[in-house]
Amino acid sequence: MKNSEITLGGTYLAKITDKVVPVRIDATNPHGGWDATNLATGKKVRIKSAQRLRGPAPDRQAKQRTRAVAEAQAADAAANAHAVPAETTAPAKPAKTKKDVQEAKPKKVSGLDAAFEVLKAKGEPMTCQAIVDEMLAKGMWKTDGKTPAATIYSAIIREIDTKPGESRFAKTGRGLFKAA
Repeated sequence: MKNSEITLGGTYLAKITDKVVPVRIDATNPHGGWDATNLATGKKVRIKSAQRLRGPAPDRQAKQRTRAVAEAQAADAAANAHAVPAETTAPAKPAKTKKDVQEAKPKKVSGLDAAFEVLKAKGEPMTCQAIVDEMLAKGMWKTDGKTPAATIYSAIIREIDTKPGESRFAKTGRGLFKAA
């Protein structure tokens, strides 16, 4: 906009920080530009140049009237939607329950559960690397990790420490574990 197009008391769209908001020009600033009020927040702002102004702001009352008409039309449409005869509506599908969803997907076996199954089937102490190799060969567990043996070792040690006496695993030697 140009300086000559701006009037005191006028409402304009102005770029304040990163947003375009409506402002009311209150007075001319002695250092140049205008003192204005941000109508969105009610704060005083200074408009230093006419380049910040994007044009006259739309009438607020007109927007409110338009919004009220739109809401009334939506309410009428919602009221009329309930009056539709039953023959024209499609039969409702039964909602899926949480149980249906769980039955549809097979549960993934955790690495620790798979390690226990391998140790139980083998019946003798094994290293974590041997456990992981067997789990991956049988397709019991999938991983993209770089050190799956270290992951399983850590999980087994954590279970032994957190569940003394109840753990599914027992450490028999350095790096060797068996099913308890």
